[in-house]
Amino acid sequence: MAYLQGDRPAGGARPVRSYDHGHKNIHADIFRLPSPPSDRATAEGDGMAWQLFRLGRWSFRRRWTVTGIWALLLLTIALGAATLSGKTNDSFELSGIESTQAFDLIRDRDPGAAPDGATARVVFQAPNGESLADPANQQVVSDALVALRTGHVVSIVDPFTAGTISEDGRTGFASVSYDRSAVDLSQADRAALEAARDVAEEAGLTATIGGDVLGVEIGGAIAELIGIAIAFVVLALTLGSLVAAGMPLLTALVGVGIGMTAIAALTGFVELSTTTPALGTMLGLAVGIDYALFILSRYQAEVRQGRPLEEAAGRAVGTAGSAVVFAGLTVVIALVGLAVCGIGFLTEMGLGAAFTVALAVLIALTLLPALLGVAGTRVTKRNPRAATTHTATNATHTDADSSPEEPRTLGRRWVESLVRLRWPALVVGIAAAAVASIPVASLQLALPDDSTKPAGSDVRIAYDLIDEHFGAGANGPLLVVIDTKEAPDPAAAVATATERLQTLASQDDSNIAAVIPAITSDSPQAQQAHAQQLDTTQYATLTVIPRSGPSDQSTKDLVADIRDTLSDLPDQSGARALVTGVTAVGVDISNELTEVFPLYLAVVVGLALILLIAVFRSIWVPVKAALGFLFSVGVSLGATVAVFQWGWLNELVGLDTTGPVLFLLPILLTGILFGLAMDYEVFLVTRMREAYVHGTPARQAVIDGFAHSARVVAAAALIMVGVFAGFTLTDDIILKTIGFALAIGVLVDAFLVRMLIVPAAMLILGRRIWWMPRWMNKLVPTLDVEGEALTQHLAPR
Repeated sequence: MAYLQGDRPAGGARPVRSYDHGHKNIHADIFRLPSPPSDRATAEGDGMAWQLFRLGRWSFRRRWTVTGIWALLLLTIALGAATLSGKTNDSFELSGIESTQAFDLIRDRDPGAAPDGATARVVFQAPNGESLADPANQQVVSDALVALRTGHVVSIVDPFTAGTISEDGRTGFASVSYDRSAVDLSQADRAALEAARDVAEEAGLTATIGGDVLGVEIGGAIAELIGIAIAFVVLALTLGSLVAAGMPLLTALVGVGIGMTAIAALTGFVELSTTTPALGTMLGLAVGIDYALFILSRYQAEVRQGRPLEEAAGRAVGTAGSAVVFAGLTVVIALVGLAVCGIGFLTEMGLGAAFTVALAVLIALTLLPALLGVAGTRVTKRNPRAATTHTATNATHTDADSSPEEPRTLGRRWVESLVRLRWPALVVGIAAAAVASIPVASLQLALPDDSTKPAGSDVRIAYDLIDEHFGAGANGPLLVVIDTKEAPDPAAAVATATERLQTLASQDDSNIAAVIPAITSDSPQAQQAHAQQLDTTQYATLTVIPRSGPSDQSTKDLVADIRDTLSDLPDQSGARALVTGVTAVGVDISNELTEVFPLYLAVVVGLALILLIAVFRSIWVPVKAALGFLFSVGVSLGATVAVFQWGWLNELVGLDTTGPVLFLLPILLTGILFGLAMDYEVFLVTRMREAYVHGTPARQAVIDGFAHSARVVAAAALIMVGVFAGFTLTDDIILKTIGFALAIGVLVDAFLVRMLIVPAAMLILGRRIWWMPRWMNKLVPTLDVEGEALTQHLAPR
């Protein structure tokens, strides 16, 4: 065996024994490793790889039983979803923050109010040369507003009463409030809005409906079909068989089907976020295909070595399946870890996606080998050789071992070129990642508003008309709730707050367009109604109209200015002020996410590093993996800022506007991408570790392991990129942003980090990459991902 310069077998030991198994002699190089497998791992029948081998072999033998169990489970849960499923929720709320405390206060003091209920804005526009104030047009507007009233409508503020008529008199809008969220409204409520529009248009006016009542369809089915189509093409090219290409798709769809129907059934008991099943579908489909591909590729390799199909299935599950288990576990840890944030909708998304990922792992370990048993030789590129010549040679000498006859694949040629250029490759890779991450410095976060809706949709047209005729801030007014419960003089406290806000609005650089007081009339009736409200509900509301839009940074700054201006109101009057509204909610949630992010990162990365240390029995491999992840998330966020915030090539993802990035993207991207990045680290480095454990020198083990894994890892990454990229074509800005960021992140992590930076660093470090302190070696359990115990157990006695 030829060694690279400066490299040597693990421990520098010489070969100590050889085996003669009859038909040919195998000289096995057994070396003293820095972290040798413990006696527990090599004991007969012990170790995860052996147990997974037994599971895979049993599933192959009991193929119809296993297939029937999964089919029955899917059918049962689907029936449960059809009968039990409820509605989802589009709102982003977090208890304990000021903006949601204001909503809670209003609900508690006035049970008939619905501060966070659905809203609609009906924008009317008269033809050129006419005015909405014309008697005929005014009557049409009144008739249209009467037509939209249903039992769920709390209030209708017409444009003539509210004064929301443009200067030219042609455009005006009415505000409609409902007593429940948009997803809880009936079809009759939406039909009434459509009827109101018909009344106006039949009379010659133009009417558009904004707000969250009608909404926009997510269109996730199209995204899934695009991802499946891309995956099928890549699988067919990678596996060389249409039957084989269909298997990962089938198993992934079964997993997604079970996961999504289970979540749908759960909505009958618990109110979940609309994005909960969407994120589960996205991740379940991606990892389900990848995990099955990894095991299926190993199965084909085992069959080509001449192993019987049943044993090949067991070995594939025992070796590649071990990597799948730990890859899936890192993803689950990252997703479940979102619960430490204490944010309900984020926890729901994380747990739902973690459930589908866990299903993907279980299905890959059981249903896939069962389907391999059903398909027989049709999933292999060629029929296996006769099993009669299969001896202990194959059991001892795995395909991880290098040989002079190794085919010079593209992956092998690539990594061999890195041997000569490892330092330049490392420097160029890190520099490219650093430059691509520069836009992160300009990252702005916000809740998505109607300006991000598809061009031409009613919601977007209404938003643009209000922006054009009434100012951007009219689309996102701020609500200031004055709690007068502890105030000795409630009316004076409200007056004080109003005066301070008007003073703030009068400043030269103020971002306030208007302050609408709690009482807009000096009439005795209005004064009496205001006093009665303060006595009954013990609160009053002021409305602040910003000059800037809901997602603008200047509006977020205004929220802070208002809170600072009214911060001493309790000391002055005994009342307190709570600022809420779309922008305020986004600011508060973003602040909460920023505060919990270090804790989340510490928990997730800490647990994942501990797991990877046990998997690879090395300190530097997990550290290197985590550092590589930082490059991936940096480039992903940088590209997202450039496209969504700066507008670079945004037409390619169906955007015609720019704006801040989705406020929850950094923490969500960090969790999901960290898990997926560790997937590729496990898939790639496991084969390197396997070669190293079997005696291959450290640098040569990098070459051999990379040559065996690169093709499958590249295919898995392309599949995942295709699945995520499909979601960028949806109309929902949340899924579009998440899908784009994940697609870029996976692309960068797989090809820049794992296939350039990682092998270059490992070739530089050589044998030192596998170093682990002796004291830690005794404490860390041996997981035997490389299947050493399995190899020894299957060897003839």
